[in-house]
Amino acid sequence: MLKYVGYFAVGIFIGILAALFGLGGGFLIVPTLNFLGVEIHHAVGTSSAAVVFTSLSSAVAYSRQRRIHYKAGLLLASTAVIGAYIGAWLTSFISAAQLKVIFGLALIMVAVRIYRKKTAEPSEVRLEDVEVNYKLVPLGGFFAGIASGLLGVGGGIINVPFLTYLGLPIHYAVATSSFAIVFTATAGALKHYAMGNVETQWLVLLVPGLIIGAQLGARIAKRTRADSLKKAFAVVMALLALRMILKGLGLPVP
Repeated sequence: MLKYVGYFAVGIFIGILAALFGLGGGFLIVPTLNFLGVEIHHAVGTSSAAVVFTSLSSAVAYSRQRRIHYKAGLLLASTAVIGAYIGAWLTSFISAAQLKVIFGLALIMVAVRIYRKKTAEPSEVRLEDVEVNYKLVPLGGFFAGIASGLLGVGGGIINVPFLTYLGLPIHYAVATSSFAIVFTATAGALKHYAMGNVETQWLVLLVPGLIIGAQLGARIAKRTRADSLKKAFAVVMALLALRMILKGLGLPVP
């Protein structure tokens, strides 16, 4: 019984971080499952399935707060779905080691830029007044989708900095990313399930906590200043990028 309570608590913790930063949660679910003995390909596949529930719970909470830019989110998802399918398919043929190193180095540079960039509070900007270059949105969605399917992450690690680059304030970028990840993760999860990479028993253990944690994370984000949220996101992204690089180099990182 104590073991199941532990899994529930882990799910809540991951769900909070996922919603708070619009990341989906795969960055923690994959290493957690792998640490608990799940083979890495199955950990990636199960993570993709779990992220569907996390991002859906986050999106519902952010929808109530009216912080989702639906047009940008749907454009992201339109190509992310294709990218996620391709990324999941690529896991059968290539090692992600070199990709992790390159991807991680790029993310560190992006994290530094986000940390230094000034941002506005949600109360200072109306969502309908935000101008977004819609022609560029599908491009970012495609690469976020590939990262989602290949690495078992939700794609938010690309979505959030990309959306802030296009002009969305950090709170709206996090909310829109959570919305887009619902579609991205679903595409990747279906492909992984067809490949036999989804361990359904782990979903039963983790999903309830993930759903509750995502609701809590969205509430915390609402009460967090934009500058603090932006800097916290940049630090988390840099740490994830460093972990990705070390894993790509073959070092024993949890």
